Amino acid sequence: MKNTTFKNGDPIPQLGLGTWRSEPSEAYRAVKEALRIGYRHIDCAAIYGNEKEVGQALRDSFREGIVRREELFVTSKLWNSHHAPQDVEPAIRQTLSDLGLDYVDLYLIHWPAAQGAEAEWQRTNQETWRALETLYLDGLVRAIGVSNFKPHHLEPLMDAADILPMVDQIELHPGCNQEVTREFCNRHDIVVEAWSPLGSGRVLENQLLIDIAASYGCTVAQLCIRWCLQRRAIPLPKSTDAGRISENARVFWFDITDEDLQRIDELDPLGQSGLDPDTIDF
Repeated sequence: MKNTTFKNGDPIPQLGLGTWRSEPSEAYRAVKEALRIGYRHIDCAAIYGNEKEVGQALRDSFREGIVRREELFVTSKLWNSHHAPQDVEPAIRQTLSDLGLDYVDLYLIHWPAAQGAEAEWQRTNQETWRALETLYLDGLVRAIGVSNFKPHHLEPLMDAADILPMVDQIELHPGCNQEVTREFCNRHDIVVEAWSPLGSGRVLENQLLIDIAASYGCTVAQLCIRWCLQRRAIPLPKSTDAGRISENARVFWFDITDEDLQRIDELDPLGQSGLDPDTIDF
């Protein structure tokens, strides 16, 4: 797997396995299989409810010699109920216990606080971020960032930050191209990660994408993942099927032309989750 580099010089693999909506036993098998075929980037979150099983898959893979800890990049995320500064360290320590690790390579604020008076939610995000900075300085996490933050969430956080976010993980796929957020992150050297890079089933059934994929001799899923890569984002496709996990990793052998990238960019809204960081109520 190829790497991208954070602003602090550390590498992050350009492709990862997502574990959102993976049942615990499925997550265990998917992570084991992904590591076996060469994935070195696993994306987790406390709220997914499967970090213990992911951790068991990691430990078994270490024991079996499939991968060494230093070769692996593991992400987790701070859930909304733990935004208070005093709750951040207990949250990461629970995640580390569940994963069986001494540190995670990347820790993200899962969703921004965005409800209520503007000054209040901005202050909440800033205070949570300062607690993440402490985790970073203490070595519990190797990199820190955010997830689902738009520019108007990022700007006030960055104004108050001593350490700028290294990542913004956003929903990103054909039909949800997030151009404004991507361009903001690119200007500020924030690595963009793509959750749900395959969108919903409707994305895979879109006729334009089917036709473009056929012209490259790839699957629509591979086309979507490759599009993310060429739009400077790290895709995190989720699958629990061994064949698809392998297929999703075989995306470094072709390039989408500029013309086809533009055609994909111009798709009407398609396959979106409907989760808006400004209106979520969880």
